[in-house]
Amino acid sequence: MATLLYGLCAGAGWATFAYTLSLLRRYPAPARRALCISIGAFAVGTTLTIPSLAAGIEAGLGLPNLAKVLAHGCAMTIAASAERMLLHLALPAAQAAARARCWVWITAGAYLVMVALYAHTLGYEQPVRLTVEHATDPAVSAYLLILLATGFFAYCIAIARLGWKFARICGRPWLRRGLRITAAGAAVAVLYGTNKIIYLVAHWSGLQPTGEREIAAVLVTISALLMMTGLTMPAWGPLIPLPRCSDDLRAYRRLGPLWHDLTTALPELELDPQLRRPLVALRDLDYALTRRVAEIRDARLALRPFLDARVTQAAGALAEQAGLDGDDRLAAIEAAQLAFGLRAHRAGVTATQPQPAAAPTRPADGYAGEITWLSRVATAYHQSPVVAATLDATEHLTATDPRPQPVGGPRP
Repeated sequence: MATLLYGLCAGAGWATFAYTLSLLRRYPAPARRALCISIGAFAVGTTLTIPSLAAGIEAGLGLPNLAKVLAHGCAMTIAASAERMLLHLALPAAQAAARARCWVWITAGAYLVMVALYAHTLGYEQPVRLTVEHATDPAVSAYLLILLATGFFAYCIAIARLGWKFARICGRPWLRRGLRITAAGAAVAVLYGTNKIIYLVAHWSGLQPTGEREIAAVLVTISALLMMTGLTMPAWGPLIPLPRCSDDLRAYRRLGPLWHDLTTALPELELDPQLRRPLVALRDLDYALTRRVAEIRDARLALRPFLDARVTQAAGALAEQAGLDGDDRLAAIEAAQLAFGLRAHRAGVTATQPQPAAAPTRPADGYAGEITWLSRVATAYHQSPVVAATLDATEHLTATDPRPQPVGGPRP
């Protein structure tokens, strides 16, 4: 079974490496370079763990355990490169590079100690294997503990934590899915390390349990395939011709009127004008929706000098008169501010009583909540009578010769 599982992983690894290498050549970037190194190390490492090939290499060179030591080096390279990739996604370039270098030095030092322990075992009269069955030997125990502590527990816990944390805030849906799958693969790798520790303790206690190799092969295969899938998913995921999510399509359309007015007034914020063509947008709806959300938020920031605190007061009073409460009330106020800001921007009149620079109201459930909130604001912008009434009540604030008049309805 081990031969079949490792052979499957090796074949998938080499195919994926060829694909990621072609991506790197076309679009070089630190995160993509780290991904390519990780996948390449995975392909080499799983190839070296195929039992018949490993036995042939060791017999030909007369160095027992050599293939295993090299495969373990590949495993540590995979973890270090995956960590480097996530750091470049989650942190500024300089900070990510500094932390990645630190991890590389730690990994290199740990692996050099492992190689020294392996070299020590070559001097034994009776050869030992670097497996849990020989864990009663101090050098073998130290070798395995370093491998598990550095190559699996430290890295995989960090990868799982970083992947899950960044997935909650990233805007690209395929990247978000890939990060969660990568985090799941890292969690399975932690289970692999835990399984090894359990068997180590059993052998230290004088027991002789069986089945460790079979369990390890299954866990390694699941972990490797999950991580390989997750790390590469942002590249190939958008190419899959899956039916478009009705919720995303509905949100994309709801944001349309607000987005259109904002980007018409502030064309410099529109990153990809081709998305105005419906067929282009629908071909990659994830990307189009992400751009639409980002550009609405950027426009809100650009309009800040034109947002007037008196408009918030007026919109709040009118929303109360209309019987709105909760998120509907907040969305109507936000929509009224944006509508007023656009009118003030066109008139070139900045606010005399600026709106305090508070963070825009939004739910706490990440990107999905952001879409829900902005869809609610866009609907109010397009349909709510509170927005129209607020614009009427605050018309004097953008007049070239403003005259004092009451703003909005009665205050609460």
